Amino acid sequence: MEFFLCVLGMVMIVEGIPYFAFPDKMKIWVRKVLEMPDLQLRRTGLILMGLGLLLVYIGKRS
Repeated sequence: MEFFLCVLGMVMIVEGIPYFAFPDKMKIWVRKVLEMPDLQLRRTGLILMGLGLLLVYIGKRS
């Protein structure tokens, strides 16, 4: 559980950096995401989850 909380905290830090560093550009990006079709968002999410799973697999193997 301790490791999970550390990983979750790191994800939150990485996710927060663009909002802190570039708030105006993030607002533009969020508007673009809202205009994207659901299918495109689902495909993007699936690809990102697959890449994340691959990274976890590679990290656990090393």
